[in-house]
Amino acid sequence: MTNVSPLNFVHKSGKFGDFEGKNEKDLLKVSEINELLIFQIAKYRNSDFDTSKIKIDNLELPSSLQSSSNSKTRILWLGPDNWLVFSSSLDLIQKEKDQFDDKHFAITDISHSRTIIEIEGDLVDEVIKKGCPLDINSLKEGDCANSVYNGITVTLDFISDNPKKVRISGLRSFGESLHHSITDACLEFGYKSV
Repeated sequence: MTNVSPLNFVHKSGKFGDFEGKNEKDLLKVSEINELLIFQIAKYRNSDFDTSKIKIDNLELPSSLQSSSNSKTRILWLGPDNWLVFSSSLDLIQKEKDQFDDKHFAITDISHSRTIIEIEGDLVDEVIKKGCPLDINSLKEGDCANSVYNGITVTLDFISDNPKKVRISGLRSFGESLHHSITDACLEFGYKSV
């Protein structure tokens, strides 16, 4: 079976929008992030299991509206006793599954159900503000949040403050619409699609 990127037919390399006469380092960069293992961890409501004992790829499960990360894996807090794991280590779920007794947890591989778009540059916040109702100015590196972007349910992951880098993930079925919304918001500033 061939893995087809969610944005295979719409994400094209090049420069777009108001890029002429601007230094390339000043342009926003928009890229699709794919070939990641993505799985959700949900602790059952009636479980009294202490999640502070769990480590995934040597990372603790983050607390409210936070993420934890290393060079291969990012864990985002989605809600009480609910986390989303993104990893370039495609066998991570197999390595870590012994920690999760099915009496206490549901582990769901959702790798093929998500589109992930990364935006980098000084004007990332302005792009997000065009479609998202969150107070973006108060969010910083290591924060994450669930919200909407032009009516599409998304998860925002604030990767870095310097350079400013944010990943926006949404359902694969809305991937093309999400891509068009984000790239349309970038046109005013000029962007490079990589």
